[in-house]
Amino acid sequence: MNDDVDDDENVDENDDDDENDDEGEDVDENDDEDDDDDDNYNYNEKDMMNIINELLLDQVTAQAKESPRLRMNYNFHDRLDAPAQRLLNALEPGTVLPIHRHTETAETYVLLRGRMKVMYFDDEKNLVEECELNPTEGRYGVHIPKGQWHTIEVLESGSVIFEVKDGPYRPLEPEDVL
Repeated sequence: MNDDVDDDENVDENDDDDENDDEGEDVDENDDEDDDDDDNYNYNEKDMMNIINELLLDQVTAQAKESPRLRMNYNFHDRLDAPAQRLLNALEPGTVLPIHRHTETAETYVLLRGRMKVMYFDDEKNLVEECELNPTEGRYGVHIPKGQWHTIEVLESGSVIFEVKDGPYRPLEPEDVL
């Protein structure tokens, strides 16, 4: 789910997701972005209309399958300090996202295709709630409140989420990973 784990890879071959390296995202955000190189973003100011279609999902998924982390971001925000982090996050089964939280922002995932399980935990790492997202069965997404411990399990190859959270991008701190 999100995006948010520091270093996922972008379609432009930089490493940034929705989840941080600490999470294996992120899924928000990522894991969402490379810390230093704003020029590697996918967003292209010249192309004012960025269409989210099957071709784009297939391209991002292909890069996720090639990534050692088994995930890849495609960013719509134009810089790490943007006030809103908006991205596609292609996730493959086996990607590792540790249980984590975001203390400065909530995040929202909308599953465009595939299947994934979203899990909430308490401070002692006990599972307290879970749901399976599957757009073909009418379960499209989830809003994760600020501070909620969470992770995901990808259940189907080709899964892609649209992830949104407040910026600027903040790598996870050790105290934000269980």
